[in-house]
Amino acid sequence: MNPKLSRRRFIKGVIYSSAAAASGAGYYLASAQSASNTVVERLLSLNVNGRTRLVDVAPAETLAFTLRNKLGLTGLKVACNRGECGACTVLLDDISNYSCSVLTHTVKGRQITTVEGLRSESGQLSAVQQGFIEELAPQCGFCTPGQVMAATALLRANPNPTREEARQALAGNLCRCGAYDHYLNGTMRAAELLS
Repeated sequence: MNPKLSRRRFIKGVIYSSAAAASGAGYYLASAQSASNTVVERLLSLNVNGRTRLVDVAPAETLAFTLRNKLGLTGLKVACNRGECGACTVLLDDISNYSCSVLTHTVKGRQITTVEGLRSESGQLSAVQQGFIEELAPQCGFCTPGQVMAATALLRANPNPTREEARQALAGNLCRCGAYDHYLNGTMRAAELLS
């Protein structure tokens, strides 16, 4: 091992090179955007939870930002903000997606469902929400909205999944408390409630 290369120097090198790469990418993206003469529509009509909502959207705005900060739908959580944890999961045409990794402009014309849109108009919880309650799935609850949406997408596509299929469907959602089996039990309970 090179005696001049310490752990501290290695970590500093990684940090400096990451910062340099990030700033270079930012410069490239900014110059590419200013070079294009494309006019981006700002006022979008979005179908959110069955309602048409008009919202002013910046060109590089994520769906998570639009839903939480402009439409007040704070059920979805933003934790990692880079598509790794699943806390911001929403349904786009009944398929689960990380809303922090989707630009709002790309979902125009699609049906967006957040955790707030699962409850019926009479106030009755969805089967997944009820199944999670009955199985005491949430602990701290931070990841729960994303887990609910992932399980909902699974059960809409496959109302009678095996336990392994449910495990795979929830695999993209991280739980800080480690309550994975509780969420899995809640998903299987929801499948029973639907049958």
